[in-house]
Amino acid sequence: MTTAPPHPAAPPRAPRSPAAPAFTLRPARQDDGPALAALSRPFVRTGALRGRPLSLYLAQATDFLVAQAPDGSLEGCLGLREHPTAGVLYNFCVAPHRQGSGMGGRLLRAAFGRARNRSLATLFTATTGSGRLFLRHGFAPACPSLAPAAWARSLDPGRNALVLARAL
Repeated sequence: MTTAPPHPAAPPRAPRSPAAPAFTLRPARQDDGPALAALSRPFVRTGALRGRPLSLYLAQATDFLVAQAPDGSLEGCLGLREHPTAGVLYNFCVAPHRQGSGMGGRLLRAAFGRARNRSLATLFTATTGSGRLFLRHGFAPACPSLAPAAWARSLDPGRNALVLARAL
């Protein structure tokens, strides 16, 4: 019996505080680029996210929804890249101290709303993790050939990512 290579781990989770302060979800602005890069950096180091240059975060900041703490810091983000009939979710991360707080689910639901408003029929994503959160929100394993071709070609086979899709 062969087993798949282990998926890289996300940064360690901090204990969840029951009294964690509230956060707000909002569309990212171009000036959020440096904060998006900083939030993503620990996940890039562990291999959970692909490395992206700051210039990409600056150029594509408006793809993102962000979770902002009361102090103004970004604690979660999720990019939605539009293609003609489908969308691709990417660079999904939640700060370790916020994991398990519901922030990831709220970011996903907000992305679903944004995708529906833009008349996208399907969302795709790729994950090197278990995909549990995506699966709980209606995603299922999918063949990369069903995804937008340019995105499917950009997948790195060495990352052994699981491609998931969800109809809207």
